[in-house]
Amino acid sequence: MSILVTGARGAVARGLASLLAASGIAHRLGSREPGGPGTVRCDLSDPATFPEALAGARSVFLYAEAAGIDAFVEEAATAGVEHVVLLSSSSVLAPDAAENPLAAAHLAVEEALLASALHTTVLRPGAFASNALGWAGSLKAGRPVRLPYPQAHTDPVHEADLAEAAFAVLADPALAGRAHTLTGPESLSFAAQLSVLGRVLGRPVPFETVTPEQWRAEVDGRIPGPYADALLAYWAASDGAPTEPTDAVERLTGHPARTFATWTEDHAAAFRADRA
Repeated sequence: MSILVTGARGAVARGLASLLAASGIAHRLGSREPGGPGTVRCDLSDPATFPEALAGARSVFLYAEAAGIDAFVEEAATAGVEHVVLLSSSSVLAPDAAENPLAAAHLAVEEALLASALHTTVLRPGAFASNALGWAGSLKAGRPVRLPYPQAHTDPVHEADLAEAAFAVLADPALAGRAHTLTGPESLSFAAQLSVLGRVLGRPVPFETVTPEQWRAEVDGRIPGPYADALLAYWAASDGAPTEPTDAVERLTGHPARTFATWTEDHAAAFRADRA
């Protein structure tokens, strides 16, 4: 089995590649900016890079990039790819997914794959625990984290669990060909996540509530306006409303999903002021 792992610089792809290597499964890494042995150029928005990247691949771990998906599907079929595992998003399950900038690209890629002859498995994570890294700058500078909806809930999932889930569906044909919604084991508000960070770091992690307008102005230039608006709408809808975690990580990997506390312990250095 030869596997193309796209998005090679991403945390999930890196974790998956390590698992494949440890199991002796042949694979190659695809990246927009390849570097190192075993890596090929694969820009998911540039169809000219697809033939070389897909040559010899029988399975693909695919990040959701809508710009070139029709050409990717066509080239994958030509290359003889038998199975695609897509890292999508649970946002596609929302009623307005087609119009929501947070979901639309994922939905477009799902629809293109599912309409094709390619055997497709869809992984739909909820909130990535790594989204908390967006607070690192404030914490390292000793500033409170500014939140428009501190009681908004998410179900943060560890990237290692996503990598293990992808490995499981690539290695076991019995798990393939379905959609799996992946979450962490608990619903936590942003305030609760900061409390967990504080316990792990051994110091208080304060936050400050700001208005949606203030937050939007602060991220202007870093987060495109439509995405910022979609995030605010999502947080408003989940303000004080716990999510419903799934057991998909355990079903696929054989172990319970890692907690946010575990993720924080694994990434504590990213939040410390003395980090080099």
